[in-house]
Amino acid sequence: MLKLTFYVPVEFKEVVKNALFDVGVGRIGNYDRCSFETEGQGQFRALEGANPTIGKVGDVEKISEVRVEMVMDDHILSIAVKALKNSHPYETPAYDVVKCMEA
Repeated sequence: MLKLTFYVPVEFKEVVKNALFDVGVGRIGNYDRCSFETEGQGQFRALEGANPTIGKVGDVEKISEVRVEMVMDDHILSIAVKALKNSHPYETPAYDVVKCMEA
């Protein structure tokens, strides 16, 4: 079992979550579409060569984002990362994947 964590602007969270749910992320036993969310503020600055969805190259942007955590089976990792990148509004979404302890 793996845990995927990503950060997404509030207005795009359902789009990204649904893309991940559609490929099987968020399943725990006899439940699906499971996730945990925490709201916060993200910050970034687009450098030369970037094509930012929000803001301008060279400016520091602060935006309301949601940290979303979901679990998934190991075998769908590459499909999940592809779904995340294809549905996320950012050119380079921030995410991490960690191995969960199993009982």
